[in-house]
Amino acid sequence: MTLTKPIQLPLNRAPKSICILRLSALGDVCNLVPTVRALQRQWPNCRITWILGKTELQLLQGLEGVELIPYDKKSGIKGMLAIRQQLQGHQFDVLLHMQQAIRASLLSLFISARYRVGFDPDRAKDYQHRFTRYHIPPHAKAHVLEGFLDFAHVLGVNPQPLTWNIPIPEAAREQAATLKPDGSYLLLSPCSNQRARNFRNWLPEGYGQVIDYAYEKHGLTTLMTGGTTDLEKSFGEQISDLCQHKPVNLIGKTPLKVLLALVDDARLVVAPDSGPAHMGTAMGTPVLGLYASTNPDRAAPYLSQRWVVNQYPQQVRKHFNCSVEELPWGTRVRAADVMSGIHTTQVLKQFDLLMNETQ
Repeated sequence: MTLTKPIQLPLNRAPKSICILRLSALGDVCNLVPTVRALQRQWPNCRITWILGKTELQLLQGLEGVELIPYDKKSGIKGMLAIRQQLQGHQFDVLLHMQQAIRASLLSLFISARYRVGFDPDRAKDYQHRFTRYHIPPHAKAHVLEGFLDFAHVLGVNPQPLTWNIPIPEAAREQAATLKPDGSYLLLSPCSNQRARNFRNWLPEGYGQVIDYAYEKHGLTTLMTGGTTDLEKSFGEQISDLCQHKPVNLIGKTPLKVLLALVDDARLVVAPDSGPAHMGTAMGTPVLGLYASTNPDRAAPYLSQRWVVNQYPQQVRKHFNCSVEELPWGTRVRAADVMSGIHTTQVLKQFDLLMNETQ
């Protein structure tokens, strides 16, 4: 039987070491950084170790005061044994198990810690709560970022103010400067992560109209970014073919630190539910998020929720024949046509709102 207990750290000292286990994804690790910064403010002398994915390491490399240890999910048990060897002889005061996946839970067994803290049973997936002794309290309808902040709360740490301070090397800024257009620009990241039944990409025709509108109405050139897959490259070419004012197409050409620098300098970011939307939040850049497959109340760019285009309730009604309130929190609409429910007029309206409110 798994017991749920409040954290009871020794009152005579602060924790000397905390291990964070969160492997993926880019947007999620961005949402987790404020919790890490809160722990550092509370306990500046505490050793913080973060086990994360290889791609996520590229984004967070150099995070001040944090030892980052990458785990390649393709390495399986062999990679887990390597991490155990790397941590040999060290028992952490606290393990914050913040990944709800069986792979991460198995990896957690190779980490020695006095207090093992995970999600409450209501939020835990893949039996994650059975791999931890202590659980954060339930938090109905929490945003992803708020779910991570709950780990700070349960340790008695005030997570406010939210801070990120993700470092960007000077070399990355210099490379970004050679890629970006003169003057203000819109950074468009049109594709989300390519996974099975992950229908979060809007229509090329819609993106093309937004690019032309941004230039004609607001004088913004568009810089288009994305990953290295053939699908993303083809998608970007389709968008470019539909524009009168061609974007600067950098799809497949920007390492993550360079992308972060470009996000930092952008006037705004336009993206579906994806890593770059949350990178915008981390860098203080306003984001226009496009949501129909996922619930923005749970996964929108946290500081830009006012400007989200939200068609999720309508798509829930269409595909589940019920209201959002009747579905389990976090349910996705996995239908190939779901993003076609977003209309260009809605996007342009939110575009103008964002531009007017962030002058």
